[in-house]
Amino acid sequence: QVQLVESGGGLVQPGGSLRLSCAASGSGFTVYFMGWYRQAPGKGRELVARLTRGRDTNYADSAKGRPTIAGGDGKDTVYLQMNNLKAEDTAVYYCNAYIRILGEVSDTNYWGGGTLVTVSS
Repeated sequence: QVQLVESGGGLVQPGGSLRLSCAASGSGFTVYFMGWYRQAPGKGRELVARLTRGRDTNYADSAKGRPTIAGGDGKDTVYLQMNNLKAEDTAVYYCNAYIRILGEVSDTNYWGGGTLVTVSS
């Protein structure tokens, strides 16, 4: 069974930085896309950034210039480095991945449980 395990959220002051991590755990699978979404209080879930298996990146227009997405040494880990954080970055951040389970013919969309990032003084 595949799970996405997130870490790195917390409370940070405006202007500070955080690094979120997400790892796909389990066995017998291939990760094709990994990325981060966020959901602010009272708002819908939105894309922050996404990384393909070939390490191509895709950023939301609202996020360009501040977060940086990167993969780990393997193909099943993704990081989101966020600098110069602002109050409006406060949200639950969710790891997302499209994963092909060994023996299956299509990808499955997986979500992590979310990690809360609070930007406040």
